[in-house]
Amino acid sequence: MLDLLTDPQAWASLLTLTVLEVVLGIDNLIFLSILAARAPEHQREKIRKIGLAGALLMRLALLFSIAWMASLTTVLFEVFDLGISWRDIVLLGGGLFLLAKGTTEIHHMLEGADDGPQAKAGTTMAAAIVQIMLLDVVFSLDSVITAVGIAEHLEIMVLAIVIAMAVMLFAAKPVGDFVLAHPTVKMLALAFLLLVGVSLMADGLHFHIPRGYIYAAIAFSITVESLNLWVAARRKRRKIENPG
Repeated sequence: MLDLLTDPQAWASLLTLTVLEVVLGIDNLIFLSILAARAPEHQREKIRKIGLAGALLMRLALLFSIAWMASLTTVLFEVFDLGISWRDIVLLGGGLFLLAKGTTEIHHMLEGADDGPQAKAGTTMAAAIVQIMLLDVVFSLDSVITAVGIAEHLEIMVLAIVIAMAVMLFAAKPVGDFVLAHPTVKMLALAFLLLVGVSLMADGLHFHIPRGYIYAAIAFSITVESLNLWVAARRKRRKIENPG
């Protein structure tokens, strides 16, 4: 461990992996924010903390069972000459779940289900935590596979994942409140979930979509929406300053 502290390459690996873990955690954070927003307000903070704690434990558990993870890629059966493993099944299931959840939430928004007095109690705390834990399994696979592919030392992988989770814990409430306060941002976030769901299903079918393309699309959409919000805020300020 002392050797790693004086090794520049180890520090570079830690920095690179931490940034990537935070980026990969964006999917998890968006899903967590949307799901927590459907629960009663006094339970949202607890749901965020439990969801992120579960994500951290899941990642560390998978990290310490790398040999078992390797067995997940063993082909169980073939469908039209396509070998299907447990990893493929998990990715397909997670992708389908995200598509179903994203579509359902969009339906609630467009049909006005979020406008009534019962909107804040759209889901129970237990239901939210179960759904978060199920998706933690899917998101953790990506996270741990990335960690193993970049860093050579287990200590660096563990530290990078812990730091990334700390950043997500700090950002969870501001992100959640911002998404809840702006319906257009929430719709954009739901579109991201649909995009990630398609990507996971493609991975499960052995058709890899580079994550760089997905994150580039997300970054572009966020930039456009940020400009929209800025213009809307300026118009509102002008109306206040010049009511006539």
